[in-house]
Amino acid sequence: MDSLTRDAWQDRVREWKRSKVASDYERIPPRHTEYTTMSGIPVQDIYTPADLAGTDPVTDIGLPGEYPFTRGVHATMYRGRPWTIRQVAGFGQAEDTNNRYKYLLKTGQTGLSTDFDLPTLLGYDSDHEVYRREVGRIGVAVDTVVDMHALFDGIALDQISTSMTINPSAAVILAMYRVVAEERGIPANALTGTTQNDILKEYIAQNEFIFPPLPAVQLVVDTMEYGADVMPRFNPLNVCGYHIRDAGATAVEELGLTIANALCYLEHAKERGIDADRLAPRVSFFWNVHNNFFEEVAKFRAARRLWARLTRERLGCKDPRSWLMRAHSQTSGVSLTAQQPYNNIARTAVQALAAVLGGTQSLHTNSLDEALSIPSESAIKIAVRTQAILLHETGAADVVDPLAGSYYVESLTNTLEEQAMDLIGRVDEQGGMIEAVQSGYAIQLIADSSWEQQMKIESKESIIVGVNDYVDENETQEIEIDRPIPGVMERQMERLAEVKRSREDRQVSATLRAIEHAAPNLHTNLMPLIEDAVRARATVGEICDVLRGVWGHHQPSTVF
Repeated sequence: MDSLTRDAWQDRVREWKRSKVASDYERIPPRHTEYTTMSGIPVQDIYTPADLAGTDPVTDIGLPGEYPFTRGVHATMYRGRPWTIRQVAGFGQAEDTNNRYKYLLKTGQTGLSTDFDLPTLLGYDSDHEVYRREVGRIGVAVDTVVDMHALFDGIALDQISTSMTINPSAAVILAMYRVVAEERGIPANALTGTTQNDILKEYIAQNEFIFPPLPAVQLVVDTMEYGADVMPRFNPLNVCGYHIRDAGATAVEELGLTIANALCYLEHAKERGIDADRLAPRVSFFWNVHNNFFEEVAKFRAARRLWARLTRERLGCKDPRSWLMRAHSQTSGVSLTAQQPYNNIARTAVQALAAVLGGTQSLHTNSLDEALSIPSESAIKIAVRTQAILLHETGAADVVDPLAGSYYVESLTNTLEEQAMDLIGRVDEQGGMIEAVQSGYAIQLIADSSWEQQMKIESKESIIVGVNDYVDENETQEIEIDRPIPGVMERQMERLAEVKRSREDRQVSATLRAIEHAAPNLHTNLMPLIEDAVRARATVGEICDVLRGVWGHHQPSTVF
């Protein structure tokens, strides 16, 4: 521990505080009575080697690309391959989003990312009596594989990675993506990308679900096994902390609950006799990047180390690829403000830098207007170019894990890992994540943290610039607002009706009956049957309705 022992360092710090800090505070009092991260972790005024007692620089920190991957999953990181610049697009009909894809690729995006509308997310068709008014509003409308063909028209699926933010109906969308490639003559083993497909976080954070947790988790396992067999370069599961954090969780809760979700999927796969090493290498993660800069950097480092240790020691994985936590990240949507929206550019840039210094593999930067609407083209260009500036102008990508060895960052990394592991243990005591969902335990954790954060904002213990301080009542910031495209619902319903008129109804009925007969056995992989239905031009709603009829609909717990 440098040239001093831990006790000697502690003595030296005490003397420094007595002789230096106390006199400075007499002249200029501290801004706060106490300092903490957003997770409530106390922040000292100074960190020294004494704060890293028990940390082994070799086994705990190590080198990039080596177990436990604290410093990154690749040895060269961005000196070799830069992170993927991946902006979310999704609105209107498939053609509208396709045009946005092509615009983004021209501005410097290097991977596609898709948001789907509410009917698609919830497994309904665009002509549904209740949900038709939401067609194309918060994402793109997809009813059949015909829409998926239009969504990716003119895009070489074997040359670009595609991320799809879809959860309860993810199995259907994944099958559609594979069928689109097949009908274009593209082999499935050439496809790269991910479906989010993390249904557990829906029950505790975002509330977009269809089926009860157990069959829903088994359906996720189906997609993981299917991916390993059919689409070996594609990640069928992208375990998502993003929405957990934006729902109000702390960084510790985001970390602990997300990894507990990932363990749940793999442990259910093992119960079905599937080797964890067969599936774990294609599990990816999706992290939120909030405002507390150093906590966010440390969160990435703690997540990689925790996942490496748990996959090896708890799941018994022997393949080093299973120990890797490959991560997409997105700057925090909930941190954006409708007030003084140009401030959001600065927030996004700082958050994006934290993701880069934390070692993300791909990154979405939010647009300045996302607190108000779907991003305009001008706003989204600024978001894309923010990443280009970080990559080319800052030097942040030139050194692998440049904050390693920082007493503060390493101490935070240790604390986040320890507290997240403690939370995983508490989930285990509940009986696992499915039980933690059904009891309301996980939901209550997030609700309590969200309430505490809101109280800090209202009391001004937490300052949000332009919201509860630095407010200018006379200030006006005119920004371009993206408006919904008129006539989307009507055109989408016409396309759906045409597909239904032109398809072979007997074939559709036969494929849907096959799904219905197989669904009661939760250890039967439904993906080949769903794929057959998709080829026959069955709709998202028809396939999900069959499964609703067998499995029922989830009734959420109530929390206060």
